[in-house]
Amino acid sequence: MVDLENLRQIFTDLYGQTPRMFSAAGRVNLIGEHTDYNEGFVLPMAIDRHTFVAAARRSDRKLRLRTLGLDEEIVVSLDEERAPRQPWVAYVEGMARVLHDDYGVQLGGSDMIISSDVPMGAGLSSSAALEIAAGMAFLRLSNSKITSTQLALAAQRVEHLYAGTKCGIMDQLASVFGQKDHALLIDCRSLEITPIKLNLPHHAIVVCNTKVKHELANSAYNERRAECELAVSMLREKLPHILALRDVTMTDFEQHKDSLPEPIRRRCRHVVSENGRTQGAALALDDRNAEAFGNLMRQSHGSLRDDFEVSCAELDTMVEVAMSHDGVSGARMTGGGFGGCTVNLVRRDLVDSFREFVGDTYKRETGITPEIYLVEADGGAYEVCERS
Repeated sequence: MVDLENLRQIFTDLYGQTPRMFSAAGRVNLIGEHTDYNEGFVLPMAIDRHTFVAAARRSDRKLRLRTLGLDEEIVVSLDEERAPRQPWVAYVEGMARVLHDDYGVQLGGSDMIISSDVPMGAGLSSSAALEIAAGMAFLRLSNSKITSTQLALAAQRVEHLYAGTKCGIMDQLASVFGQKDHALLIDCRSLEITPIKLNLPHHAIVVCNTKVKHELANSAYNERRAECELAVSMLREKLPHILALRDVTMTDFEQHKDSLPEPIRRRCRHVVSENGRTQGAALALDDRNAEAFGNLMRQSHGSLRDDFEVSCAELDTMVEVAMSHDGVSGARMTGGGFGGCTVNLVRRDLVDSFREFVGDTYKRETGITPEIYLVEADGGAYEVCERS
């Protein structure tokens, strides 16, 4: 947990000003993977892991950036051309430039210190949390306003332009709009968000970090997106009304699948079936049906592993280990894939047993000590004083 008073004191000691403080949440996606950029449905929840940005205005147009844990200070001038940066710097600088270039926000300079307990590289959207918290800071310090949805869209554009990841909008919307005790059913075409109460009082959401992240993650992510777009262009010859794989029903797929070559056919099958699973999972939550929800999670992982091919040996092992525990209703990889985390639906009274069993068994089978977090659904982005 981030010590906010310590963060505030460090900022004051370094920069001689009392900062304003902004927060955005990480997220875990319960189901609906690789459907967002296909204009489909996702079911994430913001989690009680946050990125905090302490910030104050400067009189010039420079960003003086520091993150706790790294003994360095980076200075970026917004009056100079962008240059290659460390990823965390690029996310912050990118938000400033996108807000200015795309939304006309007139920014001055800022001093910023970042502190976070969202694990990096784990598939829990540490980058989206940083982008949203920094973006909110820029807006408030410059007395500027855009809508919350526009803030999320700006952060998505930063991923495209500054991180080279052609992601969908799920992570950013979840970080902005998260609600305590709720998941969010997001329609990634209309951007309509329906809060879904987590009506499973006897079950907990537990995230297991495999502690691996394979290098092909970003390149494969963009490759999968291109394959989905190719599937749309090929299916449009038979289904001229479709704009994205979101528009393809399972009946459509079964009727026309033979016109698709491999692996395009399997990519399409995953997205079409995952949209159905996601909507079914939202209904299962409404019905308090943990068994149905868990079964959909298991199906999702199998589809991501076999049809979309974005899992890896460590993720598969983690899911198999989890599913062998008596307290688990469902388990699946979460996030872009090729490492990172699994999300697990675990009986609340067996969480401690689950942690011990999975930690020991996964380490024995892989040689890696995992990190295991019990997470709760939390609220989205805010300025700290607004909640205190």
